[in-house]
Amino acid sequence: MSDENKTPSQPDAGDGAKKMVERGVDPNLEPTLPNDAHGGHDPRFDEPTGQYTTGHSWDGIEELNTPMPRWWLGIFYATIAFSAVYMLLMPSIPLIDSYFDGILDKSDREDVSVEIAELRMERALLADRLADANLEYITGDPELFRFAMAAGKSAFGDNCATCHGAGGQGFKGYPNLNDDVWIWGGSFEDIRHTLEVGIRAAHEDTRFNLMQAFGRDGLLDRDQIRDLTEYLLAFSGRGVDPDASGRGRALFADNCASCHGADAMGDRSQGAPNLTDAEWLYGGEREDIVETLYGGRQGVMPNWHERLDPETITALAVYVHALGGGEPSAPQPSGADPQKPGMQP
Repeated sequence: MSDENKTPSQPDAGDGAKKMVERGVDPNLEPTLPNDAHGGHDPRFDEPTGQYTTGHSWDGIEELNTPMPRWWLGIFYATIAFSAVYMLLMPSIPLIDSYFDGILDKSDREDVSVEIAELRMERALLADRLADANLEYITGDPELFRFAMAAGKSAFGDNCATCHGAGGQGFKGYPNLNDDVWIWGGSFEDIRHTLEVGIRAAHEDTRFNLMQAFGRDGLLDRDQIRDLTEYLLAFSGRGVDPDASGRGRALFADNCASCHGADAMGDRSQGAPNLTDAEWLYGGEREDIVETLYGGRQGVMPNWHERLDPETITALAVYVHALGGGEPSAPQPSGADPQKPGMQP
């Protein structure tokens, strides 16, 4: 065949043999095949390692047939035996509509159910003591106090944190429960009563007051609202218009003093906040006060007595009181039951 008739797919066999000779390989030897190919060599004993080969090699590199360590094999077979025994003793094998109960007839699910029932009984004994207990009685029993704090924290996270924050820090329109500023009172009894009846809620004895919408209802015009705002800002030294503040003083006496007091110090019996401090539930900037005076504020806190049992409400009151702003309780009447305030022995 002439050179012109050769194609790339038909290499010159002589050239390949020459290259093998140049590499020191006998072209007459059978090629060594990879592991997954047919061929190879018979297993042989490798003297340097003391192991037999598998019969596989690649480019002259042979694979040793090194056995697994006996300790490893022992552990492996032991796990198989253990699994077989466990499968027979414990619930394991799924059936068509049930499962194999095991020779021991043991159920972790039933054990957990029993433990939960026992825990609930133990907690019920502590919960029963919380229902009408006062703070002095609860804090005097370390075990009962720990239980109340744990139960109260759980109830707070489930029911109160959405509005007041996870730590009770509050947000605009939702009171901070960590400080000592209380609209309706911060004693343990006050807090528990607020939890029970709510504020402007559906309970017949709910705490209720009404912050008038002076602007929206046409009781004051915008100039009067600005004058009244200037007077309120003057309490914290932020007033800038003495004339407007003077006019606001008369407006305050006519429209606000009946609830907040002539000195603007507030009245807890009516839920009227102190207007002389730096704590403002809906914001204390000029624009916030104008908005409050114009549109009023009627925030609602649910009454929890329908959703939470008395024990949980008491635990929640203990937790909120302990957040940092709780106030001392009123002195107990002479001869009162130390557990149930107001109850005579």
